[in-house]
Amino acid sequence: MSAATTRLPAAAGRGTSAAANWAGDGWTVTKRNLIKIKRSPDMIIFAVLQPVMFVLLFSQVYGGSISVAGTDYTQYLMAGIFAQTVVFGSTFSGAAMAQDLKEGIIDRFRTLPMSPSAVLIGRTNSDLALNGISVLIMMGTGLLVGWRVNTSFPSFLSAVGLLLLFSYSFSWVMALLGMAVRTPETINNASFMILFPITFISNAFVQSSTLPTPLRIFADWNPVSALVQAVRELFGNLGTTPVPDTWPMQHAVATVLIGSAVMLLIFVPLAVRKFESVSSR
Repeated sequence: MSAATTRLPAAAGRGTSAAANWAGDGWTVTKRNLIKIKRSPDMIIFAVLQPVMFVLLFSQVYGGSISVAGTDYTQYLMAGIFAQTVVFGSTFSGAAMAQDLKEGIIDRFRTLPMSPSAVLIGRTNSDLALNGISVLIMMGTGLLVGWRVNTSFPSFLSAVGLLLLFSYSFSWVMALLGMAVRTPETINNASFMILFPITFISNAFVQSSTLPTPLRIFADWNPVSALVQAVRELFGNLGTTPVPDTWPMQHAVATVLIGSAVMLLIFVPLAVRKFESVSSR
């Protein structure tokens, strides 16, 4: 039997429904990636150590020197840390795709009778699970340094859902970038060129009103700022902090939902098309 007619073990024996086969293929690749993460505990450890370090650094070292009008700095800070964690966590999709290309794993997947999008969905799903673990650990760390949720349980769930939705959408951007660079080593530098401006030129750690005018305008229209603002509102950490008079800041939840949908509409087809044409290095 040729490789082109060989099916993944989980796909064999399923029904003939295309949707069922697609979902099964996606789950098989997701499970493969989760097992890979389970066998690399150092990946999980370092994925959560960095945001823990940021929590302690900003809340315990810089917190006394940074004041925020209308609320305590620790309450203000945690939404920014959550947003930074999920955005940085989405880079695993790009790094893993670049590594799979280098090792020829992608070529092996393409010899199988499965949807190209299933491989990418499996990749982004496993990173969503890793981001979920990171957020839970961040919340535990935040509670230890005095952060509290001051709203209802549905609002809490909505905030977590927004964080994971944004991270999942951004994972597709990083997956496309991972297939565009020539080596896995390049993905870190390439992703930082995107991640540092959108996370640090935002309202994640300081109020945008304290920034120079060009940076303030960028921060007030930055989608990461909208995510941070939405999460602060839903966790009840905003207090009486003034909200910038721009549409994304005044309608932060809607901005995150629209922005996530736009990223999925643009980058899912682009990533699938890239997956079909890219070759191993």
